[in-house]
Amino acid sequence: MIKIIACGKVKDAWLREGIAEYEKRMHAFSKLEIIEVSDEKAAEKLSEAQKKQVIALEGERLLKHIKDDDYVILLDLKGKQLQSEDLAKKIETLEVSGKSTIDFVIGGSLGVSENLQKRSDFKWQISECTFPHLLCRLIVIEQVYRAFTIRKNTPYHK
Repeated sequence: MIKIIACGKVKDAWLREGIAEYEKRMHAFSKLEIIEVSDEKAAEKLSEAQKKQVIALEGERLLKHIKDDDYVILLDLKGKQLQSEDLAKKIETLEVSGKSTIDFVIGGSLGVSENLQKRSDFKWQISECTFPHLLCRLIVIEQVYRAFTIRKNTPYHK
């Protein structure tokens, strides 16, 4: 099972449609659950203490959806980059080793809590480019779908 646990609600119709399309496609390969937790409302300018508080609250909301035996892949700007083929191998290795649930966790726009960082099993940097965290959800689900198509040798990944 794949879970995408993300902070914030996708409001833009084009993003929701793209995510829904890949969610539908994923059913051919794996059970998929997308969990949205609310992001913390915050002023534009925050002190460091206020930022840490927002990050901590969002982190608690995300952590509530992670079970003890889940394998957690955290999106992190300082994480390791993977080519699509490497992600496919990683997912396959995890499944073969008995990890039945893989969680892809996307924090809020200010970052992720220290507790969430500690709970993660792998930190993944999807790109050196900066993307809005809501767009990351579409990128992640597409890359997970691509990983499964690579494993099944379907024409999607050329």
